[in-house]
Amino acid sequence: MAKSKVLRQAAKAERQAKPGKKTIAKNRSAHHEYFIDETFEAGIELTGTEVKSLRERACQLTDAFCLIRGREAWLHGVHVHPYSNGGVWNVDPDRKRRLLLHRRQIDYLDAKLRQKGLALVPLEIYFDENNRVKLAIGLARGKKLYDKRADMARRDSDREIARALKELNR
Repeated sequence: MAKSKVLRQAAKAERQAKPGKKTIAKNRSAHHEYFIDETFEAGIELTGTEVKSLRERACQLTDAFCLIRGREAWLHGVHVHPYSNGGVWNVDPDRKRRLLLHRRQIDYLDAKLRQKGLALVPLEIYFDENNRVKLAIGLARGKKLYDKRADMARRDSDREIARALKELNR
């Protein structure tokens, strides 16, 4: 009797201590290839086995992109590995998935995307505080080659400065 009460209290404490967001996958090349002007948070329409697969962190955002078609936002190119115990309920791992955004947000993004040089880029997939799968998308402008070189030079100089400061503090 006492042991079950302790287990219930431990389970209750675990439920109350909700962690923040849990990152599933990041698009690391997005910040290298694009200037991110604005970011948005969108839900994703998924099947049950896809959610279970995402709990296993089995997702790739490498070649992903977002499009707006017919007043709906769609996510293309995301590979969600089939769930290991899914069997016949697994769906196509590379299918397009609908993004859940407010109508005003979709209209705003559609107007912005009509401008030349802007794109919608997925930045990361994560579980929020309520264990819902969310996608951070960025309204982005493509970088030129010289912009990428300048960023690399800035990172190298920052690394050198950090090394020098570390040596001074020893």
